[in-house]
Formats: sequence, C-alpha cells, structure tokens
Amino acid sequence: MNFENIKLGVAPINWTNDDMPELGGENTFEQCISEMALAGFTGCEVGNKFPRDTDVLKKALGLRGLQICNQWNSYELTTKSLEENINNFTALLDFLETMGAKVIGGGEVGNSCQGQMTVPVFEGKGMLNSDEEWKSFTDGLNELGKIARGRGMKLAFHHHMGTCIQSIAETDRLLAETDPENVYLNYDCGHFYFAGEDPVAALKKYIGRTAHIHLKDVRPNVLQRVHDEKLSFLTAVKQGVFTVPGDSEGCIDFPSLFEVIKESDYQGWIVLEAEQDPAVANPLEYAMIARKFFKNLTGI
Repeated sequence: MNFENIKLGVAPINWTNDDMPELGGENTFEQCISEMALAGFTGCEVGNKFPRDTDVLKKALGLRGLQICNQWNSYELTTKSLEENINNFTALLDFLETMGAKVIGGGEVGNSCQGQMTVPVFEGKGMLNSDEEWKSFTDGLNELGKIARGRGMKLAFHHHMGTCIQSIAETDRLLAETDPENVYLNYDCGHFYFAGEDPVAALKKYIGRTAHIHLKDVRPNVLQRVHDEKLSFLTAVKQGVFTVPGDSEGCIDFPSLFEVIKESDYQGWIVLEAEQDPAVANPLEYAMIARKFFKNLTGI
C-alpha cells in the first residue's frame, strides 16, 4: 500500500479527557506528549492541559518531533448568535494558524446531550426540527467555513454521538446544504458505528469531502449495554465503549477502511482518537497497539 500523503497523529483525550477531567487527571502534559512520540506518532490534537503560549507549546512539541494537526471547536450555532460563534472560532483559528495546523475540527454542542452524564445518548440527542433550523445552522457553518478558507484552513465538521449531526442521513443533509469549498467532514468510524451506520460505506461516500480522519474501534458488548440500559455518551465512554484499532475486543473492519483511503485522493492526517479511562486502559500501551496495527496495514 502507498500512503505517502498520509501522516499519523493521536489525540490527547486518550490520556486526559476534556469532558471528564477526572479521567487521566493525574497525567501531565509532558507525559502525554512524550508517550505520543514514544509510541511513534508525529502529530497530535490539542487537549485541556496543553499550554496556550504558542512559543512554549512549539518548543515542547518540537523536542519530541510532534506538530499540531487539529483542535476541537465547540460550535454553538443552535443556541448562540453567529457573532459569538465567529468570535470563538477566529480566536481558535489564530492559535491553530500560529501552530501550523491546516484543519479546525469540532461539532455542534449547543443542543447536544454529548456532555451530559445522565441523558441517554440515543433518546436525548440534539435535533434540527425544521427547515428553518437547518438553514440557520448550515448558513452559520458556511460562514465560519468561509472565514477558515480565507485563512488557508479547512473547517472539518465532526459528526458526533448525541448531537444534531449523528447519522448518515443528517451528515448527507449537512454536506448537501453547505458549500464544499467551505465545509468538509471530520470522518470518525467509531461514531458512525456507534450510531448504527456502516463506517466503511460512510467513508466510501464521504472520502472526497473529508479533510480529517479519526480512527477508533467499538466494543460491541458495551454498545449493547448503552442500548439496553439507556446510557449517556459519557457513561458509555467510562464503561469502555471505545477502544483502539488493533484491539481484539473491537469490531470495525479497518483493512477495508484503509483500502478506501488508499484508492482515494485523501491527503492529510489520520488520528488515533479512542477515548478510554486511562486508569483502566494504559494510554501508552494502547497507543502502541494502534501504532503497530497502523504500520502493518499501511507500511507507515
């Protein structure tokens, strides 16, 4: 396989969880990035323990051969004004541009249940309930994407469990109602599988509109509990619904996913983002499992 236009990164949420700071609270920023490099990754996303001083961050990453490839942005187009969203978005663009990133990610959190510990993820997900709500949302996203494009960056929107963009049908409409020059997809196989979709079919459908890729696996026995017990998204994470590619407990067809990527024109980052409880799943150990698995499939 030839993956010369692909770089492999990793998300710090595997070490310290932004939504549940108690998960990995003992892990320092320096430990996190050192173990990323030790596991063999060359890029990373930004976590809550990362210093915001760009000179300090660049030095720390440079010592370890790492670079920033993306950061989550919390869009609140369903609950806040476009002006407020633009202010938050451009502040993050300033930071990412200084760090040399070409992608800004994130999903809609304004009417989402993804961060609520007690709301069942399937029953309480965010919704866009009318054509007017859809238009307001996609118009705002288009405007933000235009701002990013004007600065040489791509807005890569993350479909996510518990949000108004969770299913393939919702993703279809989002992409159909936004400008392909302004809005791209942050594809995530784990979230599509969690949502009951076929992640291979989804990647085939969206690879031409994808600007960033997250890879994680799903433990089907835990996912079944999410349905049976009506668990929240955060509870599902704590109970281990996600794991890394290469873990025998997972179920996603990664060889087929990599075949789709190989046959496409995709250029950019593939990021390991498999949030688990670090006290249960040692982040370095699991990052190394995934890195070895990626190398076996891609040669990189």
